[in-house]
Amino acid sequence: MTTGADLDARADAPAEPAPRGRAARTAVLVAVFLCAACGLVYELALVALGSYLIGDTVGQASIVLSLMVFAMGVGALAAKPLQRRAAAAFAAVEVLLALIGGLSVLLLYAAFAWLSLYTPALVVTSLALGLLIGAEIPLLMVLLQRIRKQDAGSAVADLFAADYVGGLLGGLAFPFVLLPVFGQLQGALLVGMLNAAAGLGLVLVVFRRELSKRALLLLVSGTVLVAGVLGTAWLLSDEFEVTARQALYRDPVVQSLRTPYQEIVLTESFPLDGDPDTRLYLNGDLQFSSVDEYRYHEALVHPVLDGPRSHVLILGGGDGLALREVLRYPDVRDVTLVELDPAVPRLARTDPRVTALNGGAFEDPRVHLVSADAFGWLRDDRARFDAVVVDMPDPDSTATAKLYSTEFYGLVRRAMTDDARVVVQAGSPYFAPKAFWAIEATMREAGLGTTPYQASVPSFGEWGFHLGAAGPARELRLPADAPPLRSLDPRTLAAAAAFPPDRARISGLTPSTLLHPTILSYVQDEWRNY
Repeated sequence: MTTGADLDARADAPAEPAPRGRAARTAVLVAVFLCAACGLVYELALVALGSYLIGDTVGQASIVLSLMVFAMGVGALAAKPLQRRAAAAFAAVEVLLALIGGLSVLLLYAAFAWLSLYTPALVVTSLALGLLIGAEIPLLMVLLQRIRKQDAGSAVADLFAADYVGGLLGGLAFPFVLLPVFGQLQGALLVGMLNAAAGLGLVLVVFRRELSKRALLLLVSGTVLVAGVLGTAWLLSDEFEVTARQALYRDPVVQSLRTPYQEIVLTESFPLDGDPDTRLYLNGDLQFSSVDEYRYHEALVHPVLDGPRSHVLILGGGDGLALREVLRYPDVRDVTLVELDPAVPRLARTDPRVTALNGGAFEDPRVHLVSADAFGWLRDDRARFDAVVVDMPDPDSTATAKLYSTEFYGLVRRAMTDDARVVVQAGSPYFAPKAFWAIEATMREAGLGTTPYQASVPSFGEWGFHLGAAGPARELRLPADAPPLRSLDPRTLAAAAAFPPDRARISGLTPSTLLHPTILSYVQDEWRNY
């Protein structure tokens, strides 16, 4: 039996939304979901591009995220006057966001390659994207309430739930789908197209009646124009990338590829008065020049092999050039080479220019190649080695700074036999003296005795190394049975241990650790002027 109380309760209860209302609310929440995913992809794309081009992941992330969050607050306030025409304003914001976000990677790469204005361009782009992203939620809140009035807390909960779940989708899609399948440039363009479609689609399907014919015509025309720009950019993206990349290098690019870890570029030139010059770059940093790489690798490898050397470990050195020098000793029984990015050894094994330099070193049966992060591999592996060669990229990013930490050298020390030696490439004692001597201080903190030395490598300048031992510092010398060398003999090696007064050991430098990577600040401060 239905009582009067039941009737009163039914009268007071909010009415169920009509099916059309439910569908409209769902459409709004789907738009929130897609727009949030697109916005997060734009943020991650800017951070990733800066990490590739500049190398300072923490710094780039801090600039992008802080500026965008600040601008989002400003954008939310700026959206207040637009709420009376929320549908048209939202569509316009999304079309403009699609244009700027979709072209962001292309424009920033151009600013880096041709104008050397990357950081100012990054600041402007981050602020523009943040302003537009910040305007989305207030406008969407108004649109949601127009479909059905509801408690403000419930409306905010619905919007933020869709927003955060969309952020999850964008955050996972960028590294696992967009980046490996489409690359940064085309991935951003694709997301821009999706962004424009989501914004205009919501307005046309749900709020079309709120638009005047003139506003509708402007929005559709603007969307078509933006789609045309993004589509044209997509068609020309490969040509643009090749042209922009070539602008970064003085010599013709003969091979390039983007991996999940870095950009790998190989260049080659043919001087009229000398041998061909093949150069390898990782994220824009020169790794070797075929003209003088032997000077670097002879200095790196041969002093550390003075002593027992049956079992040798190489950390880094995926180009196989240090491996080539190690394999010149017939009493070396096995060499384990640990390289994070499998694309580098693959290039070294398949490209005839690099294979000619390393002598096909990876085909030697004594070589065991491991594709792994050196830090994690050392933690898990319990093998011990007679000699360790640490041929890592310079510590100019958070990703590489950990490979110059006390903790890392402690793991290296654990992998050494009692009479083992280790050598570390330590950058330039001339251009970055604090970084060079900080690496020695860090090795000593890990219990290694050190002997610093340097070599002249014209393509690099003066370059430095630290020979370490599990006990007291070792005398710097060549093995008695060293093969013929082009740049070293006992006399020149002895001179390599002498440093001029203006580059003598700097005391009081703080060892670098995982939680306090001082090496990163030393490198960035000193190389900033070069």
